[in-house]
Amino acid sequence: MLLREEIKIKDFLSDKKLLNQKKKIYQLFKKLIKSNNEILFSMSKDYKDSYKKNLVTNCKNKKIINIIGMGGSLLGAKAIYSFLKPKNKIFNFFDSYRNSNFKKNSKKNVNLIISKSGNTLETITNSNILLDKKEKNIFITENKKSYLIEFAKKLKAEVIHHNNFIGGRYAVLSEVGMLPAELMGLNSKNFRKFNDLIKNKKFLNSLVNSVSCILAFKKKNFTNSIVLNYDDNSNDFFYWYQQLVAESLGKKNQGILPIISKMPKDNHSLMQYYLEGVKNNFFTLFFVKDKSSKKINNNRILKSHSYLRNKSLNQISFSQFCATQKVFRQRNIPFRSFIIEKRNEKNLGQLFSFFILETILLGMALKINPFDQPAVELIKKQTKKILISKNYF
Repeated sequence: MLLREEIKIKDFLSDKKLLNQKKKIYQLFKKLIKSNNEILFSMSKDYKDSYKKNLVTNCKNKKIINIIGMGGSLLGAKAIYSFLKPKNKIFNFFDSYRNSNFKKNSKKNVNLIISKSGNTLETITNSNILLDKKEKNIFITENKKSYLIEFAKKLKAEVIHHNNFIGGRYAVLSEVGMLPAELMGLNSKNFRKFNDLIKNKKFLNSLVNSVSCILAFKKKNFTNSIVLNYDDNSNDFFYWYQQLVAESLGKKNQGILPIISKMPKDNHSLMQYYLEGVKNNFFTLFFVKDKSSKKINNNRILKSHSYLRNKSLNQISFSQFCATQKVFRQRNIPFRSFIIEKRNEKNLGQLFSFFILETILLGMALKINPFDQPAVELIKKQTKKILISKNYF
C-alpha cells in the first residue's frame, strides 16, 4: 500500500477475524481526532511555533549547532539530521556525559539546550560544563520556574517556551524538532501534513491494520517489536521510535519492547534466532532507496560472482531486504515493510505521524495512558537522594 507515492507499505497479514477489531480501532481514531489533542495539533499545518522566524535568519551564518538534551528533547532532531543529511551545517548532539568539551567558537557556534521540565539532570550537567556565555545560547523549556530558566537568565540567553501539553517523545513536530530543522535549512511546513494524512484512506487503512495486528500479536504473547533497518541513516529515527513505544506503552505489566536491528550486519549474528528461536517477535522491515549509492568495481569481480556486476550497494542491500521478506513469509513470521522511495521532509514527517498515531491508539486500546512515564521518576528521585547523601551502596 502507499502512504504517498513515495512511501510503500506492505502491511502485516491479517484475517477476517480482525474485522471487528479494526472497526473498534477506527472508532478510537475518530475519538482521538475529536479530542483537541495538542500533540496532534503540533503535527498540523495550523500549529504556531513559539519562536520567531527571525531567530532562524539571525543564525543563518552559524555553521556549528550544538544540541544538548536527553530522550525526546533531542532524539527527534537527531533523527531528522541523520535521515536528511542537510548540507553546509554541522550538528553535534550531546545526550550522554562526555569528558571532552566541544570546540568553542563564539562567532560560529549556536548552542541549543532543550528540556521540557528545565530540571533534567543530564542536561543541567552538560550545560554547566559545555556552555560559554560568549556564544549564542538558546533554551527551549517550559514557561515556569526551573533550573534552566534561571541558568538562561544568568547567561543572558534567549528562552523559547516548550508547549507544556506536549511530552518530549511526542514533541518532534513542535518547536523542539522544528527549530533544529529550520536551523538545518529545512522547511518545517513540509513536515506537518497531518491534515492531508487523516483524509488519506490508504494511510488510515495501514494505520488501523497495524494497530489491530499488533494487538492480536500481544494476545499471543508476541511482545517484541523488532525493526530490521537496512538504512544506516535511519538508525536515529528508530531510536526515536524505540523511546516512543517503550516509554508510552511499558506500564501496568504490559507493553511492547522495541529492538533495533541493523542490517545486513545482524544477518550474521541475530538472524538465526529470529528464524528459529523463541517465537515472540513481530518485525518491521525498513528500506530507503538511494540512487547515489556506490557501485561495484566490475574489474575486480571474479567470474564466480558475476551476478554482482553493475550492482550498487543499495541494490545488493535491497536484494537482502527482499530475501528476508520471502523467508519470513515462508516461515509464517509476522512482518510489515516500509520502502521509502525518496528522502525529504514530507516523507519523514509522515513517518513521524504514522508511528505517533500508532502508539497513541495502542495505548487507548490497551487502556494505558500513553502520555506519561511515572516509573522513570523513581530513578531520578533516587539519583538525587544518592548525590545529596553520598550513600552510593
